[in-house]
Amino acid sequence: MYQYDEIDQRLVDERVSQFREQTRRFLDGQLSEEDFRPLRLQNGLYIQRHAPMLRVAIPYGVLAARQLRRLAHIARTYDRGVGHFSTRQNIQFNWPQLAQVPDILAELAAVQMHAIQTSGNCVRNTTTDHFAGVAADELIDPRIYCEVIRQWSTFHPEFAFLPRKFKIAVNGALQDRAATWVHDIGLHAVRDDQGQVGFRVIVGGGLGRTPMLGVLVREFLPLPHLLTYLEAILRVYNRYGRRDNKQKARIKILVKALTPERFIREVETEWLRWKDGPSTLLPQELARIEARMQRPHYASLPAAPSMALQQMLAQQPGLRRWRERNVQAHQVPGYAAVTLSLKAPGQAPGDISAAQMDAVADLSEQFGFGEIRVSHEQNLILPDVEQEQLPALYAALKSWGFATPNIGLLSNIISCPGGDYCALANARSIPVAQAISQRFGDLQRLEEIGALDLNISGCMNACGHHHVGHIGILGVDKQGAEFYQITIGGRQAPARLGRVIGPALAAEQVPDAIERLLEVYLEQRRHEEELFVEVVERIGIEPFKERVYAEERQALCA
Repeated sequence: MYQYDEIDQRLVDERVSQFREQTRRFLDGQLSEEDFRPLRLQNGLYIQRHAPMLRVAIPYGVLAARQLRRLAHIARTYDRGVGHFSTRQNIQFNWPQLAQVPDILAELAAVQMHAIQTSGNCVRNTTTDHFAGVAADELIDPRIYCEVIRQWSTFHPEFAFLPRKFKIAVNGALQDRAATWVHDIGLHAVRDDQGQVGFRVIVGGGLGRTPMLGVLVREFLPLPHLLTYLEAILRVYNRYGRRDNKQKARIKILVKALTPERFIREVETEWLRWKDGPSTLLPQELARIEARMQRPHYASLPAAPSMALQQMLAQQPGLRRWRERNVQAHQVPGYAAVTLSLKAPGQAPGDISAAQMDAVADLSEQFGFGEIRVSHEQNLILPDVEQEQLPALYAALKSWGFATPNIGLLSNIISCPGGDYCALANARSIPVAQAISQRFGDLQRLEEIGALDLNISGCMNACGHHHVGHIGILGVDKQGAEFYQITIGGRQAPARLGRVIGPALAAEQVPDAIERLLEVYLEQRRHEEELFVEVVERIGIEPFKERVYAEERQALCA
């Protein structure tokens, strides 16, 4: 992971000092709420339903053990002993006191962390594949380019007050694990006809109130021109993006309003002015960042598992099931990447206690190189585990509640905090996620159902990414009561938006509705390998809609 240099450290230290003074002035009545609002937002501080919420940046989802221990300390000292990992590879603290936030930021700065630009109308935390640098299907390690974007976008004066918030995702592998088609800008590594690696550039994706898939604006962007092209896109957005209507200010609305053809022409014209300018990525600049990236020193290990490990897998069904679900192939022979599930039955998705954070930090050093990844699916990853150590790690993870073998299955639910915390939410998300998790807690049944993504959002802002869930659930308000709209057929890759199946349901009806959707799927699938989302694509949503609302119609007829 990247190690700060003197300039990096000075920037975050000075920001802490600035915000400490701004907070003091606000609490003393010298700054109005209107004046303080943009200052706190660009330091990651929201005012939520019950208390301030502080969102801490985890750049491209990479944490060191010492940083995770500091987050545990912050949770104990300044919060209620819990942190929440979000779908943008950040962590949120839901109960800090405003007067203590500058102290929290100082604690973060001491371990090379911050909350800068985790909110506000600016370039937010850049996200990437949580297996970046270790994935077997990787074309290029995207973390270097994520770090380039981080340094370029932080405090960039031209892009600090955009028409609306701006999110960039970078994917370096063949499989899109970064959801590049539903970001303001998605960058997906590809090879050209000469075998050179560059980026496919996608613009104008996004979920929220007006969900849209992005538009392919450039099939191949040479790596040295990454920043010049991003600058061209953002300048066009700054020039034409709406500032009079918050609901129509995102770049996806601009791309549609201009038409993709005109938008592309505007970007290409702007880019030609800056193509070989000061922001061109020179080899020495990439070398500077690469030199500050700590890399593991891998041992030379056999690629095949030992006979002892094979016997343990044969004799221990629990270990075998966990390895099949939660262990990912690695680039380096003899190693594996292991996902720690934060989705045990009844758990609020993405929540982790301070004690668990300390435990993960310890395990990352005992079974790896002291590095942890955060996924946008709200789980944690130990990226460099020797495969012969998997049984010992499994035993340790079981004792801390991290070994639920449900990665890729229905109970690996993605969910925003919803109405329990968020002031914008129309409905609670966590109780619905817990009810579904309890209903479908039988692992054998989950395996029979097969791979299925279920995502929940408490409002149209779609922080739970419900539009791209195979099954999506959206909390809506009906005359002051909480109801839930269901979509089906969405997927992250290849990207597709789900479709609403019918009227919203009461919370207690949702688990039954999921049950009926699965009944149709299991009846209609042609073979065990056909996924739920593939059946939806093949037969449409009507059979599912008919089953879900059949009982309601019968009751009305009676």
